[in-house]
Amino acid sequence: MTHRLADRLTRMRRTGAGGPSRLPLPPGQDHTPLGCDAVGVPAQHGPRVLAHLSRPGCVFADADHWWWIVPAGSDLGLIWPDPVRYAAGAYVSAARPRLVHTPEGPAPYTPPIPLYLMVCRLTGTPPVWSGGLPASC
Repeated sequence: MTHRLADRLTRMRRTGAGGPSRLPLPPGQDHTPLGCDAVGVPAQHGPRVLAHLSRPGCVFADADHWWWIVPAGSDLGLIWPDPVRYAAGAYVSAARPRLVHTPEGPAPYTPPIPLYLMVCRLTGTPPVWSGGLPASC
């Protein structure tokens, strides 16, 4: 099953005991007019990605992934590379994710394009837009 299909199924599934749960945005960061999704990067790469992003939003971490809050639909037009995970609605299967970064402003979002380019570079994957053509950077 592709990650995109799995994410869409997660979007339709109701949260239940033992199932995915929504990352809890901190007070003051919980107004999300653009909706919110989450991008998960393997935990061993989390600190490096956080250190190199100029405007990271809310970031959560668990033993397996670091999760960045992005505007809903940040998967449209982008093919997020493996082993990155995209979680629609910020519903993740994470054991006790902890908040590791809160942005200074009121929005919880990490800009998705810089995050996408960073994880493509980290994974050695050329950025690809949904049209299938490599992005020229």
